[in-house]
Amino acid sequence: MSNTSPLNVQRRLPPLNAVRAFEAAARLGGFNAAGAELNVSANAVGRLVKLLEDSLGVALFRRLPRGVVVTKAGEHYLAGIGRLLDQLAEATADLKRLETSSVLTVSAMPSMVSRWLIPRLGRLTERHPDLDVRLVAKVPRTDFAREEIDVAIRTGAGSYDGLRSDLLLREDFFPVCSPELLSRGPPLRDPADLAHHVLLHDEFDHERRQPNQVNWARWLAATGMTNIDARRGLRFSYSHMTLQAAVAGQGIALASSALLADDLATGRLVRPFGDLAVPGPNRFSVVCPEATAEREKIAMFREWALSEATM
Repeated sequence: MSNTSPLNVQRRLPPLNAVRAFEAAARLGGFNAAGAELNVSANAVGRLVKLLEDSLGVALFRRLPRGVVVTKAGEHYLAGIGRLLDQLAEATADLKRLETSSVLTVSAMPSMVSRWLIPRLGRLTERHPDLDVRLVAKVPRTDFAREEIDVAIRTGAGSYDGLRSDLLLREDFFPVCSPELLSRGPPLRDPADLAHHVLLHDEFDHERRQPNQVNWARWLAATGMTNIDARRGLRFSYSHMTLQAAVAGQGIALASSALLADDLATGRLVRPFGDLAVPGPNRFSVVCPEATAEREKIAMFREWALSEATM
């Protein structure tokens, strides 16, 4: 009986550079696009793919006069190596996170960073003075396998494959304005009065972030206001810009309860219609890979963030 363990058996691997070239070409649809991603020429990609095909004894592409098409064998191979390359990327990112373990990198939407995280950051450093924090404001969802991010605050359904997800905040939407606008402008006694005011829109956060996100049109419909043109007004890229315009008296913003910071408590903004609000369909969650969820710095941030959400 052999005592040889799997660790002592030499793996029969194809040339890894050639595998990378094939995967990029198959995923992107050609040698030119793969070369651009890998920072080499299309001819170099072609040579690497031919090396891989010779090594495997299988044609992975059909060469056509105007490009290449992945064969059935190539499609099957792509599905397998794609998963393996993702695992390799995740293991590499995991190692890099370990090497920079004194720094906690947190990503979130720009408005979440500026309106929720930054105003509270001092309490995190007071609680954990040895924890160095790096905030990354980004729009695309964090790819933990490819990015050096430890933890993210994500908006959506709240359940994500391979990730631990803890509910941070649910959100309601309601109009807000400056006290000055409320006192000097046309009356704002009920939502019908919005017809006489400038509406402030945040196009990205409310219209592109989630297809079912509450915007002015949906809010007005939900409150029975069908005679107000929800398209008019001023438009901004992000919620924090819209809220700043509201503070400056530029009009009426449709605010998420999750992003108001202390504007209501300090009186910078007021709710002209009292408690009238429309619930949002999504939730903010603290998310991280399951494999790293119990690392000390991540657990400290999660515990702090969840405690802040109850204050």
